[in-house]
Amino acid sequence: MKIGIVRFPGSNCDQDCHRAVDEGVGAEAVYLWHKSHSLEGCRAILLPGGFSYGDHLRAGAIARFSPIMREVIAFARDGGPVLGICNGFQILCEAGLLPGALVRNDSLRFRSYPVRVRVEQADTPFTSEYEEGDVLRMPIAHGEGQYVADRSAIDALESERRVIFRYVDELGQPTEEANPNGSARNIAGICDEGRRVVGLMPHPERVVSNLLGADGLGVFHSLIGSVRATGDGTATQALEAGDGPAARAAEAPATQAAEAAEASAP
Repeated sequence: MKIGIVRFPGSNCDQDCHRAVDEGVGAEAVYLWHKSHSLEGCRAILLPGGFSYGDHLRAGAIARFSPIMREVIAFARDGGPVLGICNGFQILCEAGLLPGALVRNDSLRFRSYPVRVRVEQADTPFTSEYEEGDVLRMPIAHGEGQYVADRSAIDALESERRVIFRYVDELGQPTEEANPNGSARNIAGICDEGRRVVGLMPHPERVVSNLLGADGLGVFHSLIGSVRATGDGTATQALEAGDGPAARAAEAPATQAAEAAEASAP
């Protein structure tokens, strides 16, 4: 079982993700370069934190057009599990795989310290090892982490149970003081309609050991359990062969943008 970790110019949490997958849960982690056109048979994809392309224009705006994202989008549309952490969450929103956007923190300052988040839903590939209501301690490190969307979109996220993590205090309550960036309704992480694509701003990959805390380990154990439960990965094999409805649908509209990004990318 291979778990792919996409590396963009400016990624800086890719090695942490690799360690969480490899040492944390004993699965095979492989790096996928942003200019690649193959997911190399990976059964799940991680978009790590960092400052892809130096956050030029806005966080994630350029990375969304990297050639590898054509494959990631097709993989996600065929039901493959995709996790975006911090900058990875921003990229997923820019790519249209998740609704809303991440903008400047309401403080207009970079925030880097541990926060508490409450698990709101335990029925995704990344939260099945938790119980709803579990309060986890994870670090944040971002300047553009304020989740925003229009009221109707946020209402839909709530009613469809797609808010996956929420910032809370030590008592598990979503207070204003517990919100590190001004995110709407203390939202720390969400999922797509199919519940297979998840994005969150806190860093679970940084708390997967007894030394630093292991609250994030459940994210990766959940993923491994979910992938094993899905069988032989036929969706991934179809995508690698360029087959499947999502692969064909994603191919045409993304080709021109991907080729332009490849020509200008380092």
